[in-house]
Amino acid sequence: MSLRKRLRDSHNEVDAGPLNDVLFILLMFFLLISTLANPNVVKVNNPKGKSDTRVNQNIMVSVTKDQKVFIGTKQVDMLYIDSLLKKEVELSRKFVDTPTVVLSVDTIAYFGYAFRIMEAAKRAKAKLAATVRP
Repeated sequence: MSLRKRLRDSHNEVDAGPLNDVLFILLMFFLLISTLANPNVVKVNNPKGKSDTRVNQNIMVSVTKDQKVFIGTKQVDMLYIDSLLKKEVELSRKFVDTPTVVLSVDTIAYFGYAFRIMEAAKRAKAKLAATVRP
């Protein structure tokens, strides 16, 4: 008899307080991680480097292994790289005193393109940085 009485008195409730805490922490984690990711990146195989220098990535220029050139995520023709890069530097100058052109070139890409982009950045009076993988 006492067994039945205990079964009727037991409560089948779940405490949702800890669940809310865990979900809030997960939400904050994914929000922070999503802001750190850079969506304006074209995948290239960068050469290895020894030093680690961080630069504000104002203008990202990428050259893929297929010799395709991108400013940000927009593919551009190498013939017009001087004028397009100068235009991007001038647009960035509204927000930053000295814009930085970050150059990311695949290891099997034609490095003549890299040198042309470096010269175009120099003529546009922008800082130049190159990305390498650790």
